[in-house]
Amino acid sequence: MENEAVQTAAAAVETVSDPNFIQSVAIFMDEGGIFMWIIFAVWCLAVAISIERVKSLFMYDIDGGSLMNMIKKHVLSNEVAQAIQNCSNSNALLPQVMKSGLKRANQSKEQIMDAVEASILEAAPKVEKRMGYLGLIANISTLMGLLGTIYGLIQSFAAVANADPASKAKLLALGISKAMNTTAFGLISAISIMVVHQILSSKGEKILGEIEEYSVKLVDLLGTKKQMVPVKEEKPSTDVAA
Repeated sequence: MENEAVQTAAAAVETVSDPNFIQSVAIFMDEGGIFMWIIFAVWCLAVAISIERVKSLFMYDIDGGSLMNMIKKHVLSNEVAQAIQNCSNSNALLPQVMKSGLKRANQSKEQIMDAVEASILEAAPKVEKRMGYLGLIANISTLMGLLGTIYGLIQSFAAVANADPASKAKLLALGISKAMNTTAFGLISAISIMVVHQILSSKGEKILGEIEEYSVKLVDLLGTKKQMVPVKEEKPSTDVAA
């Protein structure tokens, strides 16, 4: 299986590097006119945004269950400072949210919840950042493809109007086939962007879902821990007045 995968990858690289393939792509792009290059430009922008989002989301993600177990262990051992330090050592969003709650471990449950909710409000935009642009670019690619096709058809009909009757059908068919290039490329671009957008959105929803889930568990843990701590009663003074 591994050898087959290597052979498939080698064949793909060989195909892409083939001068005939590169020439075919260049002809395909050129026949579509300026709209092809506009679609290509916005597609490149979507690729750049996607790469940045992939790097950020994987940096923000963390195993929430393992983190919660670590925090629970330290909290129940009265080592809240160590739990805060461990959260500070991570760049992920969940530890930062948990740290805001741990810093108020000695305060009321409501105050802990307020700190956690404020931290969640700060974390959410980081996850959702630039996601909307991908959907917008996918729509732009589709619409630019259709616009390019309409523009190409207008040019084709204008060229056929003054052509020799014997060659009108051939010229019209050739013009229409070229005009369709922009629609095809626009759809290819839009579909690829939409797939990536859905994958990244699912990843972001998972991160936010874990933040909300484990934040509630942290507040419940800290509240329960405070109830478990016995209240020290003052012993009556045994001093005898002189």
